[in-house]
Amino acid sequence: MPWVLLVFAGLFEVGWAIGLKYTEGFSKLWPSVGTIAAMIVSLGLLGVAMKSLPVGTAYAVWVGVGAVGTVILGMVLFNEPANALRIVSVLLIVAGLVGLKLA
Repeated sequence: MPWVLLVFAGLFEVGWAIGLKYTEGFSKLWPSVGTIAAMIVSLGLLGVAMKSLPVGTAYAVWVGVGAVGTVILGMVLFNEPANALRIVSVLLIVAGLVGLKLA
């Protein structure tokens, strides 16, 4: 169960990272409210997952899920570059996350 919570924490991290773009410097109310709510949920789930997972592993997976998801959504939503080097780099992050799970 802690791994499921950790993945959801990472997905909420993606939500707040992408949400930051839509807040326009926290000048738009509803995107700001949603972004702050996603931050709270993300950190809350991370904290619960860390009760039974090693702190280094939990934090790295949380950041990794957030980074991978944010890069992918950046490509999809904001037309950020999707070149081979970026895709290989994302795959390396995923490989590291799988390695941490298996270790």
